[in-house]
Amino acid sequence: MKYIAKAHWQGNLKEGKGSLTSPSGILNNTNYSFKTRFEGEKGTNPEELLATSHAGCFTMAVCAILTQKGLNPTSLDTEVTLTMENLTITAIHLSITGKVAGITADEFTVVTKDAEKNCIISKALSVPITSEAHFLA
Repeated sequence: MKYIAKAHWQGNLKEGKGSLTSPSGILNNTNYSFKTRFEGEKGTNPEELLATSHAGCFTMAVCAILTQKGLNPTSLDTEVTLTMENLTITAIHLSITGKVAGITADEFTVVTKDAEKNCIISKALSVPITSEAHFLA
């Protein structure tokens, strides 16, 4: 499999603007710029997209492990905190809340730790990744 994304940029770094497009059309000339990245202007930025991708990948990895165990989650909700200092991503923290019948809170934590290390995005990154699990009975 290969995935293709496109970026377009015009102008200098601080005043210029860019757009991001993905073949699915979900990102279609989506605005990004210095201001969306560092000054809070509406639009996206690479770090937000990385955190969002990691949230999706990790959540699907947890679901895959649960499915392999014959379990069907009622719900899984993940929040990702990406920390950036001095223009370097220094850490990513995954916080998942799950409601899954037929499993204990400790077993759920074991599953999430496995997914933390083995989801595709986690394996592609070279920053410290941590996680915490919140189990809903």
